[in-house]
Amino acid sequence: MRASVAERGTAGSTFDEVARAAGVSRGLLHYYFGTKERLLVEVVRHECEVRSAALGGALAQARSADDVVAALVASLEDVARNDPAFVTLLFELFVLSRRHADVAVEFAQLLARLRAQVAAVLGAKQAEGVLVLGAEPDAVADVIFSLGDGMLLRMLADAERDFGAATAAGVQCVRALVRDAG
Repeated sequence: MRASVAERGTAGSTFDEVARAAGVSRGLLHYYFGTKERLLVEVVRHECEVRSAALGGALAQARSADDVVAALVASLEDVARNDPAFVTLLFELFVLSRRHADVAVEFAQLLARLRAQVAAVLGAKQAEGVLVLGAEPDAVADVIFSLGDGMLLRMLADAERDFGAATAAGVQCVRALVRDAG
């Protein structure tokens, strides 16, 4: 489903296409997932869990605001450079959520879980005395994800452009909310 959506979009990704590519029967996909929308939700959930674990691990190792920012920038650049299909999946799920109430609920829960995971790490870093946050951890995580999502959309839409200056401006925004303690 991941490869199919990246290549054909949600509308062009059928159970038949996905089953053929996966080497399984269409019935098996239908049995386990019911609809292609449910399959897409599960694929995105899995991808987000993998990415979230990697980012959470990097943030947990941070010993300064610079370390936090470096982990965020590295994650952004890694996705843009090495996994643009993940961004396509995420945005396809967002578009689908605008038309399907059940997908909208799943998508909102997924975003809430990601925000909560990063907010928990940021809050823990603040409690440890490593960071001072300029707002509640939940709000800071929302701003970080909003900046990242917007940057990724633009980076993928204009892949030939150098986003160094824009990334530096984004870093300044995050640094206004994530500062070294003391």
